[in-house]
Amino acid sequence: MIKSELVQKLADENPHLFTRDIERIVNTVLNEISDSLANGDRVELRGFGAFSVKHREARIGRNPRTGEAVAIEEKWTPFFKAGKEMRERLNRKFDDVTPIDQD
Repeated sequence: MIKSELVQKLADENPHLFTRDIERIVNTVLNEISDSLANGDRVELRGFGAFSVKHREARIGRNPRTGEAVAIEEKWTPFFKAGKEMRERLNRKFDDVTPIDQD
């Protein structure tokens, strides 16, 4: 699902609200999450999961085409860990699905 689909779904479920207001709410929530992560804070949405940032040290990588060594700078990356309720909901949803055989 992309952001515009989320806004449309919320608008369909809340016909008493204007779409522009719902879009503003969604943008505000996402911006607050982004700002908190940029400040190094952790964001937890109970039942959904937690967003945090992880530090990745500088390292030497390889260009997959040429095999040449490439210096990769240190960086901070966003990390998401699904909450218990989310994992349980996903597992119930996919209990009936059989895995595809891999040859």
